[in-house]
Amino acid sequence: MDDAAPGPYAAPLVFGQRMQILRQRRGMTRVVLAGLVGKSPSWVKRIENGQLHTPNLEMILRIAEALRVRDLAELTGRTNSMRVDLFTGPGHPRLAAVRDAVNRFPLSVDRAAPPAEHIRARLASAWAARHSAPNHREVVGRLLPDLITDAQLAVRQTESAADRRATQAALSQVYSLSQFFLAYQPDPALLWRVAERGMVAAQESEDPHTIGIAAWLTAQAHRDSGPAHFDAADEVTASTLHYLDPLLRDTTDDVRAITGALQFEAGYTAARRGDPGTAWRYWDPAEKTSRALPGTYFHPVTSFSKAVMGAHAVTIAVELHSGSESVRQAARAEAAVIPSRPRRARHRIEQARGYQLDGQPDVALATLDQAYEAAPETIRYNGYARRIVLEETEASSPDRRRRACELAARIGLLTT
Repeated sequence: MDDAAPGPYAAPLVFGQRMQILRQRRGMTRVVLAGLVGKSPSWVKRIENGQLHTPNLEMILRIAEALRVRDLAELTGRTNSMRVDLFTGPGHPRLAAVRDAVNRFPLSVDRAAPPAEHIRARLASAWAARHSAPNHREVVGRLLPDLITDAQLAVRQTESAADRRATQAALSQVYSLSQFFLAYQPDPALLWRVAERGMVAAQESEDPHTIGIAAWLTAQAHRDSGPAHFDAADEVTASTLHYLDPLLRDTTDDVRAITGALQFEAGYTAARRGDPGTAWRYWDPAEKTSRALPGTYFHPVTSFSKAVMGAHAVTIAVELHSGSESVRQAARAEAAVIPSRPRRARHRIEQARGYQLDGQPDVALATLDQAYEAAPETIRYNGYARRIVLEETEASSPDRRRRACELAARIGLLTT
């Protein structure tokens, strides 16, 4: 072969070629991508074949969202212009310390580990602090390194089988807290390592509640990895629900709540697939499960409760790309009743997505302002919120453009 002959990709890849490569890497058909961005399959084909010019910024961002592109440069190729991680937030200052604690196993025992009861009490305090703090990643990131080290040490120092199961349950739930800190940060391998360790420790604990939490987070990790992993997410939720079902007649509110959370997760994945029948069919038993819980009950990990079911309905409608249904559900779901600040902010973001889908960008921006007030760190790390804000920085309305730019500056989108 002539070394001087150019290969098929010797010239820089154009937008359509990049879009096709990313789509195929996700295992997504043109029909699915077209449905997600509101275009026809033939439009997608013509973009990929170079028959149509690169679309405008709004459509680029919609394509990036559908393909779960983590950096716009992957799609545009413009590494020296606008560069923004859409689905990965900025690395938190405490990420390195948390990573070190996860990776460091205490093989040499130079001190006595705290008992499992003590670790569980600290864990409960950490969850309470997370729900009440606007800067919840900072709060959790400060607590995690010592919690991880002590929980790992406690497992190593157990002597009886019962103590080992208890310490494994505590370690698994510490890893669960770690996943909330690591979500949308620029180290997906670390997130998966924590998810897998959390599931292994949960199985070792033989505790149904702990197993349910680990499965709930593992299913989310699979789903957020893209359409090629949806079947794995379904398998995790289905097998865990099958395991929990015989236990529900005589169990705790926590086990009932994690069952309801998993029921919703199955519906969430179906909505991400674009299957409305299955999505709402899973939402119904989750809502029934929530009604069986005490009125003030709020699950400390998943936020599952009566109060959150309205927010879940908004999420399903948004994932199904139904603007009118999203707005209808948003009007019914009152964020003020959700006691967790980060979960309340997440709900506001989902409402904003619904308003954007329904062609109400001014309301969407106002709702994102409310999300920022509830928990700035939630909106700062949320790819959907970042996409809406970035899109509106180029709005035709000067007032909306100004408001979007102000919010973009507050959440760190305009930094270079």
